[in-house]
Amino acid sequence: MIITSRMFKEKLKKYANKNTKLAREVKNGKLIKIINGLYETDPNTPGYLLAGSIYGPSYISFEYALACYGLIPERVYTVTCATFAKRKKKCYVTNFGTFTYRDIPSKAYPEEIILKVEENYSYQIASPEKALCDKLYTLSPLANYANLEYMLFNDLRIDEEEFENLDSTKIELLSHLYHSTNVVLLAKYLKRIKRNK
Repeated sequence: MIITSRMFKEKLKKYANKNTKLAREVKNGKLIKIINGLYETDPNTPGYLLAGSIYGPSYISFEYALACYGLIPERVYTVTCATFAKRKKKCYVTNFGTFTYRDIPSKAYPEEIILKVEENYSYQIASPEKALCDKLYTLSPLANYANLEYMLFNDLRIDEEEFENLDSTKIELLSHLYHSTNVVLLAKYLKRIKRNK
């Protein structure tokens, strides 16, 4: 369970020195520090369940989400998250793993986010379409379909079968929100593939 230092101190109203008690709980392993002011009671909690509490608002996206959906073959160890209007990348190295956060455009941010619940935790993750759009938004502009294909299937190693299962309508709608050549190119490319099938 995630606990903030504020929540912990609220429970200890009768204690004179709340900070000492908090430090003792950490030392005894009853609380595991995530970042300043944020703790977890279970050392085995998977990192992705904590990502939204570490820095936000944010949701899981980019490579981590692409791997979750089987769009890329590699196992991704860093939990990659999208934010907006933060203006700089953030990285946190914790006992629960490494977490990175980077901006996408504010207009695109609220679209295609899925809320998932696992036991007592909830987290937000991009849909497969959104995760790919977020990733392409971060890359240098691509000139044409050939460049896009090479980027998708050679550099990112996107699974072609999973790629063809993506919803072209969702990507078309998202393409208007990024002001990104790459995302517009992706929308046109996917639509063309679906049409030619």
